[in-house]
Amino acid sequence: MKKVSVIIPVYNAEKYVAATIESVLLQTYENFEILIIDDGSPDGSINVCQLFKDSRIKIIRQANRGLPGARNTGIRHAQGDYVAFLDADDIWLPNKLEKHVEHLDNSPTVGISFCYSAFINEKGNSTGLYQKPRKLYDITPSYILCRNPVGNGSAAVIRREVFQDIKFQDNLHGIAEDYYFDERLPRAEDIECWLRISIQTHWRHEGIPEILTFYRITSSGLSANALKQLKALEDVVEKTRSYAPDIIAHCEKAAKAYHLRYTVRRLVSLGDGINAVKLFNQVISNHWRIVLEEPGKTLLTGIAAYILWLLYPLKFAMKHLQITIIG
Repeated sequence: MKKVSVIIPVYNAEKYVAATIESVLLQTYENFEILIIDDGSPDGSINVCQLFKDSRIKIIRQANRGLPGARNTGIRHAQGDYVAFLDADDIWLPNKLEKHVEHLDNSPTVGISFCYSAFINEKGNSTGLYQKPRKLYDITPSYILCRNPVGNGSAAVIRREVFQDIKFQDNLHGIAEDYYFDERLPRAEDIECWLRISIQTHWRHEGIPEILTFYRITSSGLSANALKQLKALEDVVEKTRSYAPDIIAHCEKAAKAYHLRYTVRRLVSLGDGINAVKLFNQVISNHWRIVLEEPGKTLLTGIAAYILWLLYPLKFAMKHLQITIIG
């Protein structure tokens, strides 16, 4: 019976981490260890973690190194055959590990098993939004760069051998260590890692067509971080170009268009019509075929951006009129 190492990086998650840990303890597949990585959390998160007395839980403390740094520490300590990451504000359905272990056990060439995810809000309620990648099989590096089918850091369960195949050494923190996620890319470490696995190893990505992860969207997560994420993609492209220039040449513009479209959707949700329209125009100029490849989502995104942009002058005029009347 294969053992699973569940790695939970913890930083300022006092409100959510108890539900996260509880969702692991309720798994129908019980052969796991939980590695809680205290990434220098300044709040009471670790006090909450210490309330759980299950012998499968281990708390590892370190100075703050960010999410990829916490994951790297977890991998170094992992004893399992499979490794799973769970962000400290996300939740798993009870049969998640059982489904992924069965998938990996029966698919010897699959290195990364991922699933669909449902979005929940800060209170844990459904938002009605989902991450359901269109493609679950035959996933290429180009597809990973454009679409990132894994979706989020709490969706995948990975063979431990995969990380052994991609590890590299660095001394970012004054000591030579094995690295798996690139801590120099703290906003895009997921997609860079999945991409590197796809390019540099024989391991395949494959998805399970079931919702097994609840991915929490918080107000801070919906902020203008979307623009910073876009810059992070550019850093991933440049790193990948250094060792796989042909792949980047083939899909760079398409990848930028898909990630721009994602950013436009986030800006629309924030009510920023001006920047949404500017970026949507860049979507089309970079890869106009996106309209043919995904017409529904692309056209709806553009329409929403332009409606918001057109409404801005009216909103400004109404606000000015209100000030005039009050004055």
